[in-house]
Amino acid sequence: MSECVFCRIVNGELPAEKIFENEKYLVFSDVNPQAPVHYLVIPKEHITDLMAVKNPAMLGEIFSIVQDVAKKEGLEQKGFRVVNNCGDEGGQTVDHLHFHILGGRFMEWPPG
Repeated sequence: MSECVFCRIVNGELPAEKIFENEKYLVFSDVNPQAPVHYLVIPKEHITDLMAVKNPAMLGEIFSIVQDVAKKEGLEQKGFRVVNNCGDEGGQTVDHLHFHILGGRFMEWPPG
């Protein structure tokens, strides 16, 4: 997916502040942070959204990474938010599966 911004980050075509990377997943800083800590967790494979996930085990792997990042960033004690926007009305702006990790401030509800 040459036009997908996240695929371009995975391929090294665009810069990103990488927090974690392995053969299947990448975590990097959001370029428009909505909290003091704002990371994106993505599979390196291009998957458009949550509804396109064929292997549910992938979600367990992603949430394990979320836990590791939260611990590394010191978010586990005070709390943090994990968000996935799915589809246009869900607020998804990049058509590549991704999860936001937000922390470092009090999260209000409803978010908007």
